[in-house]
Amino acid sequence: MPTEPETDYDPTLGNKFIFVTGGVMSGLGKGITAASTGRLLSNAGFDVTAVKIDPYLNVDAGTMNPYQHGEVYVLEDGGEVDLDLGNYERFLDIDMTFDHNITTGKTYQHVIEKERAGDYLGKTVQIIPHITDDIKRRIREAAEGHDVCIVEVGGTIGDIEGMPYLEALRQFVHEEDEDDVLLTHVTLIPYSKNGEQKTKPTQHSVKELRSIGLQPDILVGRCETELEPETKEKIALFCDVPTEAVFSNADVEDIYHVPLMVEEEGLDEYVMEHLDLAADALPKAERNNEWRNLVTQETEGSVKIALVGKYALEDAYMSIHESLKHAGLDQGVDVDILWVDSDEMADNHMERLHDADGIVVPGGFGSRGTLGKIEAIRYARENEIPFLGLCLGFQLAVIEYARNVLDLEGADSTEMEPETPHPVIDLLPEQYDLEDLGGTMRLGAHETQISPDTLASEVYGGTSCVERHRHRYEVNPKYIDRLEADDLSFSGKAKNRMEIVELANHPYFFGTQFHPEFKSRPGRASPPFVGLVKAVLEAQQTEVEA
Repeated sequence: MPTEPETDYDPTLGNKFIFVTGGVMSGLGKGITAASTGRLLSNAGFDVTAVKIDPYLNVDAGTMNPYQHGEVYVLEDGGEVDLDLGNYERFLDIDMTFDHNITTGKTYQHVIEKERAGDYLGKTVQIIPHITDDIKRRIREAAEGHDVCIVEVGGTIGDIEGMPYLEALRQFVHEEDEDDVLLTHVTLIPYSKNGEQKTKPTQHSVKELRSIGLQPDILVGRCETELEPETKEKIALFCDVPTEAVFSNADVEDIYHVPLMVEEEGLDEYVMEHLDLAADALPKAERNNEWRNLVTQETEGSVKIALVGKYALEDAYMSIHESLKHAGLDQGVDVDILWVDSDEMADNHMERLHDADGIVVPGGFGSRGTLGKIEAIRYARENEIPFLGLCLGFQLAVIEYARNVLDLEGADSTEMEPETPHPVIDLLPEQYDLEDLGGTMRLGAHETQISPDTLASEVYGGTSCVERHRHRYEVNPKYIDRLEADDLSFSGKAKNRMEIVELANHPYFFGTQFHPEFKSRPGRASPPFVGLVKAVLEAQQTEVEA
């Protein structure tokens, strides 16, 4: 007698799949390897998407400390996700959704909710098949309609929290034809003291992977320099892969050069051959070369931009770093980013501020470092230094103006000082009755209406823009008339919400409640960042002419 299926998993969804795992240690660059593979397949004419698996118990990345996981990246639909999805969006030039991020918290929450609703009809709910089928379902649904889906499995082989995902992957491989799935394993190739490339960590990592029932098809060695031929041969021998399936991923100055490096090693051709895609790929002469042309273009000159923040970690501001790089590519200049610790302004960091041609104050939460950021904004305003404020940076620009221009003593945000006499920044009305912090901010893409004949309309080239948001606080409507009485104006609004602030009689003083850095791409730089770099270049030219 046939039995009822235990889950609603459909094993027929999706076309071709590439799984990327990592061994030896975390932070090797699995995401960049995966994104680079996707970029090359996209250049060859294929529709590529990606999925990031994060084995932590958090439902999303929204409540996680940037010191531990880097920035929280926000998607169009409001999903708060790992920064690797930002790399996928930038490399593949696509907009992803929250469904493209799988976490243990999300998976277990869904299965437990179904169990509580009685959807499993009294069956014993277990890791296999219920959790593993839910993992596979999520992957296939994200892959549906695309030629290739690249799935990065976060963490390191051997991590206990990653075991259900590797078991799901093992099942996945058995469900697919051999030419529909490919497993790429990224490992570390360290050097001995005498300069020899050591393969033993890779051998042990692959041994661990094989003990789970997974045999890698491709091995990518992360190393300081390219793998030597004898290193590749040794890895191939001990890990049971062809020598031509062992690739280098050496250190580069710019991650945007990684696709070019692995292309020269033939990674894309090997992948397409294995997945039986070679016949459908564009001829090499017809493939998209925009990426190569963009990232290898010659630059003339440089600009120095001070990034004033409280997290002394580049990953905490990853999208801002990348957006400044994109703006530099757009304008044909190098952008040197000067880190300014807003907590340490008096300890040499003020000197870095004085050395900068432009200033960016990023988003953030909490009161730590805000005094230093306000001081940086004041310096930019009074000395006519091009300035860009993002989210909290936008709010602090309003606070600085209220305090130092309008003489509203003690003006502040109720986030920092609940008893401030002048709450120029206050909690969004819909936030007052919320109890949970996770996923409850104003999130995702929202449209902003831009006033004509303003700096904002010049920056965006029109009277509206759609950008991504992540905030609980806003400009207090009760203070808008006083704030706009002189040079300051809110040139972008979403109904009664202030979205863009600018200052007249200043080369470039621009703040956004939204996060334009999340939509910046190498070939489509974010307009506010381009405006900042342009203003710096114009100031440099004026100085030369003077």
